[in-house]
Amino acid sequence: MAGYSATISWKRGEQPFSDGKYSRAHEIAFDAGITILGSSSPHVVRPPLSREDAVDPEEMFVAALSMCHMLFFLDFARKAGFIVDSYVDAAEGVVGKDDRGKIAITRVTLKPRIEWSGEKRPSAADISELNHKSHEACFIANSFRGEVVIDG
Repeated sequence: MAGYSATISWKRGEQPFSDGKYSRAHEIAFDAGITILGSSSPHVVRPPLSREDAVDPEEMFVAALSMCHMLFFLDFARKAGFIVDSYVDAAEGVVGKDDRGKIAITRVTLKPRIEWSGEKRPSAADISELNHKSHEACFIANSFRGEVVIDG
């Protein structure tokens, strides 16, 4: 099995800490040399203690699930002889209480919009099967306790 890593770096700076009024902004560095700005969600910690122009953990989770699904979908579509020209997913996650009473991402809705070309075009049943196979293969979805809905 493969291993994956990300380095999360946060510094308090000159801000007090014990009063809880410190910035939640931080950096997230990936092994490919890409660094992005992260923060707590502005829905959880209000600005200016969070940053609206940064990625929050909830968004990253929804994006990871969507990306995983898309990558399997593209591969399964190719193997089935279809040509995908574009794939856009405006995925959405919902936070609520799970079956244990804990606050969690309880539902992710994937909304893939796919453009096809070539002589062989998928039927609605083909697309449904591609989504089903992609969901079953996606290890991010397999790691998630909540519901995944595919609207597309």
